[in-house]
Amino acid sequence: MDLKNLTIAIVGGGYGGLAAAKALTVAGANVTVYEQASEIKEVGAGIGLRPSSLAQFRAWGELEAITSVSNASESFQILTAEGHPIAEEIWPEVDAHGVTTHLIHRGDFIEALFATLPKSMVKLGHRLEKIADNGPSATLSFADGQSETYDLVVAADGIKSVIREQLFTDAQPVFAGEHAYRVVVEDADLLSLVADGKLRMYIGRGTKVYLLPLLSRGQVSFDITALDVDGTWAPEVDLDYILKTVEGFDPRIVDATRRLDLAAVNKRAVYDIDPVERWSTDSVVLLGDAAHAMCHHQGQGANSAILDAGALAGALVAAASVPEALEAYVAERKPVTDELQRISRQGWSEDEVNDVFPGQKPNSGRQEG
Repeated sequence: MDLKNLTIAIVGGGYGGLAAAKALTVAGANVTVYEQASEIKEVGAGIGLRPSSLAQFRAWGELEAITSVSNASESFQILTAEGHPIAEEIWPEVDAHGVTTHLIHRGDFIEALFATLPKSMVKLGHRLEKIADNGPSATLSFADGQSETYDLVVAADGIKSVIREQLFTDAQPVFAGEHAYRVVVEDADLLSLVADGKLRMYIGRGTKVYLLPLLSRGQVSFDITALDVDGTWAPEVDLDYILKTVEGFDPRIVDATRRLDLAAVNKRAVYDIDPVERWSTDSVVLLGDAAHAMCHHQGQGANSAILDAGALAGALVAAASVPEALEAYVAERKPVTDELQRISRQGWSEDEVNDVFPGQKPNSGRQEG
């Protein structure tokens, strides 16, 4: 195919959509991104980018844009609630250039990625209402009355994907039985716990506390994930409620929680989706969370979307037709993400820690998760 003569729309301007825009642009395609928000903005926590994801940015000529606003990390450590080490794993991937996992704030990642794209490519304030699959093309209809037809539509519109629901499945997101309270802080006590750049998770009493160092910012991404029966998408809880989830944890974690500005805390119920049986038609394809939204326990959501983007661009370059390319892309990525969705539903119980870190015995004094 001559990608220059192929019109492509990407619905969604998150990390999956923008990564796909970058990958397809580098491949020579004509791309338009539609985002319903009035500005490109990402809130929430930090994320880890694996070397396989960073390799995509190297191939796209944008590695420096990402590494300049992130920090390398040596390992991932699991501790008891009180802070006794349970297990530690050096990040399993180091690429041929010596690049290891990097930790980055979601907002910095989105801004760095957005800055690499022509501004005219991204159309803000476009909320998709309907998609019509015409066979060799697809038509997008937006809330403002505008309609556009494209040779290929990439659905990167997230866990509540309109395109997935209208064309592929009406199955709704699945509540994981947890709440996640996330905030980025400059708390000195928390910074002291991650000054070495390691990602740490404290587990106990139905709660997991993730401390992800954002050393380039002098901050910590502070994530409390706790069991909860309330599936309200954005639950209303007070600080005392959050404090109860960290009772008995390292005093520095408890004190940092007590000092939180509740208005700054992103409070969300944890949801994922069941594996989607079919990802593509002849002219429409799912990508990122729209295809395989997963729980955050394995930290694979952003990485999976980036690898989706690279695989989709590669398939389009190699194939003789759009349908052939989409079949190849789905065949490459779906088995991987189906397994990641399954693994990410694990909640880091004692047995699950042993599965991930075989042969590493917990220290005495460990509290069960």
